[in-house]
Amino acid sequence: MSRTIVHDGELLRHPPATRVLHWAVAIFFVLALLSGFAIYTPWLYHWLTPLFGGGPATRALHPWFSLGFVVAFAAQLANWARPMSWTPDDRRWLRHLKEYISNAESLEPDYVDFFNAGQKLYFWLIVASAAIFLVSGVPLWFPRTFGSTLTAFGFVLHDVAALLMLVGFIIHIYEGTAAQPGTFQSMTRGTVTKRWAWTHHPAWYRRITGRDPRADYQAAVEREGGAARRAP
Repeated sequence: MSRTIVHDGELLRHPPATRVLHWAVAIFFVLALLSGFAIYTPWLYHWLTPLFGGGPATRALHPWFSLGFVVAFAAQLANWARPMSWTPDDRRWLRHLKEYISNAESLEPDYVDFFNAGQKLYFWLIVASAAIFLVSGVPLWFPRTFGSTLTAFGFVLHDVAALLMLVGFIIHIYEGTAAQPGTFQSMTRGTVTKRWAWTHHPAWYRRITGRDPRADYQAAVEREGGAARRAP
């Protein structure tokens, strides 16, 4: 993963460092989630503890998995702080949220750049949840130091933050696979097709290619229409 091979008709979307951080965040989150389930509801998820070496090992590993998630996500925050910053165009995008969710429009608005407002909202939700997750987890890690009151309060906040991240995680998987085919490839190979770029992030497409995304989309439609008409 030291370099990314970009084939004809593709664009570089995520360089190797970004992909490594993304998968580190995902792996640590899943490990923290599974070990947390095993600790929180052992009667239901007792089958998970053998994956981590038993109950005591699961309880010992869980805070380290959580810390790994927070550290990896903090690095991703530093990496994506600029493209995730909020702009006036994002407020415009939110007014069309219903059309986005229902897939009523085949093309994103011309002003959508590297990330759309929905992706940004998800990202900042995870930032806030991860911060709460970290702060609330410290009393759970050292209950004797913080006392029963702070520890009990930490349990509630920890669970709420974990549930928010879990819901966001499920939506993220759906949006990155079934909802937008071709997106998953951007985090495996690091590339996307030009069609994907002008469809979902036209302003980014224009910025890195210098081409008009709508004109290229229309040209592709005309080429495909002509090919269909020539087919027997």
